[in-house]
Amino acid sequence: MTSAASPAPLWQPDADRIAAAHVTRFQAWAAERYGAPADGGYAALHRWSVTELETFWTAVADWFDVRFSTPYAGVLGARAMPGAEWFPGATLNYAEHALRTAEDPARADEPALLHVDETQGPTPVSWADLRRQVGSLAAELRAVGVRPGDRVSGYLPNIPQAVVAFLASAAVGAVWTSCAPDFGARSVLDRFQQIEPVVLFAVDGYRYGGKEHDRTETVAELRAELPTLRAVVHIPLLGTPAPEGALDWSALTSAETEPVFEQVPFAHPLWVLYSSGTTGLPKAIVQSQGGILLEHFKQLGLHCDLGPGDRFFWYTSTGWMMWNFLVSGLLTGTTIVLYDGSPGYPDTGAQWGVAERTGATLFGTSAAYVMACAKADVHPARDHDLSKIACVATTGSPLPPDGFRWLHDEVAGDLWIASVSGGTDVCTCFAGAVPTLPVHIGELQAACLGTDLQAWNPQGEPVIDEVGELVVTNPMPSMPVRFWNDPDGSRYHDSYFDMYPGVWRHGDWITLTDRGSVVIHGRSDSTLNRQGVRMGSADIYEAVERLPEIRESLVIGLEEPDGGYWMPLFVHLAEGAVLDDTLRARIKTTIRQELSPRHVPDTIIEVPAVPHTLTGKRIEVPVKRLLQGTELSKAVNPGSVDNLELLHFYESLARERREARA
Repeated sequence: MTSAASPAPLWQPDADRIAAAHVTRFQAWAAERYGAPADGGYAALHRWSVTELETFWTAVADWFDVRFSTPYAGVLGARAMPGAEWFPGATLNYAEHALRTAEDPARADEPALLHVDETQGPTPVSWADLRRQVGSLAAELRAVGVRPGDRVSGYLPNIPQAVVAFLASAAVGAVWTSCAPDFGARSVLDRFQQIEPVVLFAVDGYRYGGKEHDRTETVAELRAELPTLRAVVHIPLLGTPAPEGALDWSALTSAETEPVFEQVPFAHPLWVLYSSGTTGLPKAIVQSQGGILLEHFKQLGLHCDLGPGDRFFWYTSTGWMMWNFLVSGLLTGTTIVLYDGSPGYPDTGAQWGVAERTGATLFGTSAAYVMACAKADVHPARDHDLSKIACVATTGSPLPPDGFRWLHDEVAGDLWIASVSGGTDVCTCFAGAVPTLPVHIGELQAACLGTDLQAWNPQGEPVIDEVGELVVTNPMPSMPVRFWNDPDGSRYHDSYFDMYPGVWRHGDWITLTDRGSVVIHGRSDSTLNRQGVRMGSADIYEAVERLPEIRESLVIGLEEPDGGYWMPLFVHLAEGAVLDDTLRARIKTTIRQELSPRHVPDTIIEVPAVPHTLTGKRIEVPVKRLLQGTELSKAVNPGSVDNLELLHFYESLARERREARA
């Protein structure tokens, strides 16, 4: 039931758009074939998808014509979390589906990939050529002894060679893993040493921000520290010859070889992704060929509304799950846009230029980039032809209300804005894009199909229109099959199922509205809790960073030994701004008026910059631990931080506070 006080939506799809959406046609088809509700729109379809979970996923597999080379004995052999067993008995291959469009003679010469970097593009790679290169490389991987279950690693930027290497790995039944070349050797080794790869694909360097960055010494170090490597493949992005003992990329991908797709069990590992890993080694998260195939068909084909004729851009690197998500656009016959370079070079509006040059229909970026454009007075629609864009999607952090308004005003008045939220842990979205629903400012449109998303209070009871823990009460196909080197499953269990046995707790505060939309408030493990009133850090950032003087901020809530509560706000100022009494007063007034008097910070401290993980998320929990007196070496994994020097500031501040109290 819709509340009488419901705000007017920022955007509402018209009848033609609703009728044309893939999810509308899927619902009508599933109603006829599988008993889905024909009426009641998306809300009714979602209820059916979680109450009739097995029937729903059967329908998804049927709708997208998933090729099971061996039929499945059932949909859910075991339903428990962790440990759900999906489609037992089935065999298939992810890469076979990703390259299926190449089998259509009418589309074989169309671009599967469009590659853009800071100096040129777009450069197309056709479906036929992508399939040929994958076939050639897969045969070469087999020739050097790569077998199903072996690990294949990439130290690569977002370039076509990375897509070819991943798909060839999947075709062989090997397990893919990748890091971006801006990761230092220690960060890469923290990840790759856990899984012991047998092949390494590596560039000699990369271009970023108008400069070339040589990585030959880093690659040499990786080779020396990964004793399980049987082969290293050199990709000369900067034009250097292959080092001694390395194989040349062009020689491995030049043959006219029909790809052979290893048929593997549904739960066979497809790739290993890594948590941010700010403390201890990053979690090595294993997701399955079948689970990712079905989840991404659903997410990209129904929620993102992608299909043949679309062009799918998302600004990402190979070290972030969004790269894997982007590559899965191939499943729907969509052309994917690979951008390799800085998001803000030669100017802040650079990504909009990429969208124009590639004819992107779905433009994916981070909430931080949207807000940076707003602060830099960028005018995308004025300066670029963005008429092909049907949807702008954002992730990485909640899109603030001002971000919604800016996209509406500066990109298009009739723009579908999809703020989405999920995680590396599932390599998909829990909530976000629905092409048939309205968009309300500051809200994600709805929980995703097949995702029994709820907000739970501390008593483990579902709540509506109240802040609660984000939980998922039914298994999802893309949930990890396991963590690497976690033989008894204890680390996996403790990561998601320690608070509510048998229920996935993700670690975010959310509100589910009575309209079915979702509001994300930030991480629950870094929640601000003053006088019993909880607030997500994202709410503070949204309010404070509206001020033009504030480039970025970081807020920490610290329980004191004497029972008190100290809440400092750290601010990184815009160029030319000064943190004087006037600005401090404006910050406090903003928080008091827009949020709560209880959440006005105790002190406001200027910092040279805000530390992030390598995938761009603000580091809150390690900073909190530093301020509580934990040693830097124990508070954070140095290889997980974009600038370790920034953390010395908080370490020094903690020391000063201890000395002052003594």
